[in-house]
Amino acid sequence: MKNFAIQIYEIQTPQEAVEMARLGVDNIGSVVLEAPGKTADPLLARTIRAARGAGAKSSLIPLYTQPEDICRTLDLYRPDIVHFCEGLCERQGSTKSLLPFIEMQKLVRKNFPQIKIMRSIPIGIPLAAHLVDTLGIARQLEAVSDFFLTDTWLGPAARNPVSGFIGITGKTCDWQVAARLVAQSPVPVILAGGLGPENVYEAVEATRPAGVDSCTLTNRLDHDGKPVRFAKDRDKVADFVKNALEAAALALQQTAAATARPTASNP
Repeated sequence: MKNFAIQIYEIQTPQEAVEMARLGVDNIGSVVLEAPGKTADPLLARTIRAARGAGAKSSLIPLYTQPEDICRTLDLYRPDIVHFCEGLCERQGSTKSLLPFIEMQKLVRKNFPQIKIMRSIPIGIPLAAHLVDTLGIARQLEAVSDFFLTDTWLGPAARNPVSGFIGITGKTCDWQVAARLVAQSPVPVILAGGLGPENVYEAVEATRPAGVDSCTLTNRLDHDGKPVRFAKDRDKVADFVKNALEAAALALQQTAAATARPTASNP
C-alpha cells in the first residue's frame, strides 16, 4: 500500500538498513545520541545512504535540543525526515510551553526545506490518557509538522527511559485517543507506542492511522527475555510488516465500501 508507511527504529548499520528495506520497511529510523562535531559519524552516514539507496526513507532522531546542534546534525547527515520526540508534558501531565519546539521546527523548515518534520505527540496509557491534552498539543504543532507520531506517556509516577524524551517504553498508548487524533489531524498520524507483530493488526483496526512504527517490540531479546536496543529481530519485523499491511488493506476496503454504499436519499 503506497500511502501506508511502516517505520522501524533503531537502525544504526548499513547492512541492517538494507535488510529492513527488503522486508518492506518504508521509513528507516536511526538515532543520534550525541551532537556531532565538525564531521559526521561515518557508520551513521552510511546507514542513511544505504536506506535511501534501498528505496526507503531515512528518519533521524537527535537526542539533544540545542538549535545549533540540530542544524549541524541535519547539515551533516541530510536525512529525509527529522523526528523530534522531546517530552511535551510536565510530570503531572500538564502541557509545557510549546513555543520553543515550534520555533525549532520553524528554523528547520527555513534552513532545510527538503527535510520533512515528524513530531511525537504524547498519549497517555489508558488509565492516564485524560491527564494529557493530546488533541490541544497536536493543534498547536500541526502548522509546523509534516507527520505526527503518537507515543506513550506513562503517567505521573513513571519516568521515561530517556530523560527529557518520550518513547521506547514498550507500552501501548490509549488507542481511543489515538483514533480521535487521527480523525482530527490534517497531518498524517503514524501510530507508535508498544506496537509489535502481535498487536499491530488490532491497533490499525482501532485507529486507522497513516502508518505504524515499532522499536522495542521488534528488537531481539537477551537471555533474560529483555529487548536489546539497536538489535532488530528479522522475523518480528517481517511479521510486523505483514500484519500491519493486511490490517491497512482491510481498513481501506471498508472505507471504500462505506463510501460507495448508497444512502436513503441517494439510491
